[in-house]
Amino acid sequence: MSFHSVEQAQPRLNRSELAVPGSQPHLFEKAAKSAADVVFLDLEDAVAPDDKAQARKNVIQAVGDIDWRNKTLSVRINGLDTHFMYRDVVDLLEQASDRLDLIMIPKVGTACDVYALDMLCTQIETAKGRKKKIGFELIIETALGMQNIEAIAAASRRNESLHFGVADYAASTRARTTSIGGANADYAVLTDADAAGHRQTHWGDMWHYATARMVVAARANGLRPIDGPFGDFSDAEAFKAAARRAAVLGCEGKWAIHPSQVALANDVMSPSEAEVTKAKRILEAMAVAAREGKGAVSLDGRLIDYASIRQAEVLVKKAEQIAGASKV
Repeated sequence: MSFHSVEQAQPRLNRSELAVPGSQPHLFEKAAKSAADVVFLDLEDAVAPDDKAQARKNVIQAVGDIDWRNKTLSVRINGLDTHFMYRDVVDLLEQASDRLDLIMIPKVGTACDVYALDMLCTQIETAKGRKKKIGFELIIETALGMQNIEAIAAASRRNESLHFGVADYAASTRARTTSIGGANADYAVLTDADAAGHRQTHWGDMWHYATARMVVAARANGLRPIDGPFGDFSDAEAFKAAARRAAVLGCEGKWAIHPSQVALANDVMSPSEAEVTKAKRILEAMAVAAREGKGAVSLDGRLIDYASIRQAEVLVKKAEQIAGASKV
């Protein structure tokens, strides 16, 4: 390991993150009763400009009035390039209760964006005597943000998670797609013809690079990497496929833009019983090996060593975290 140690952000269960428009308060109670690990009340894209002020009032009242149970509660503010942003932050931190956990910052482009929000939040918290320090969720959804992602991830001690905002990212990079996430038939490899003249088409994941880079930046700074929205909420299988790809790369969770996607995200982003059982067997086998003075051992015909311990510990810890949350 490097001599530089990575300080981990506050651990939170973050398998599913349910988006709820701030302009639709009738949905707040349903979100609170859902199985989502995190709920973010949205003041940005899901709210029309004329409804911004009222949505802000709705959210501030809901933070304190609704029983959010054991959920992590976040609010997505408007972008730094809008005149709505400063009032979002000031009113939230001056008027909302301490039940609020996080602020989600959209379209982060540079580390300075994060610094500016950190400064503003620190001043308000100090002036108002707020007891709980607000954490940050950062959405990487522009080419500028992806270019500066390493500096963004390290920009504040408030940072807790990085999110990939696929729709705005596609627009920013001029990607040839109008879908929100998912596969694209044009992003494919055509094989050479075989002896019979047959060729095959193999689809790829056009978001692989962006997601992988986000995961690396997040993990290198102790943050949670979270995959963003999947637009076709009528296609459960495609959602799960996208979530599985993100999970394989290291993402801890995925957005749910519709309540039906919450259970899908929770399922995919939770280790299976078989995976947890195998992880526990690895830990047991390595414990025996350690007592015998061995640094590696064979299990089920495969070599396992101290790196295997670290992998197994991640799975077991996640399972314990999920089990603990279900008891609350």
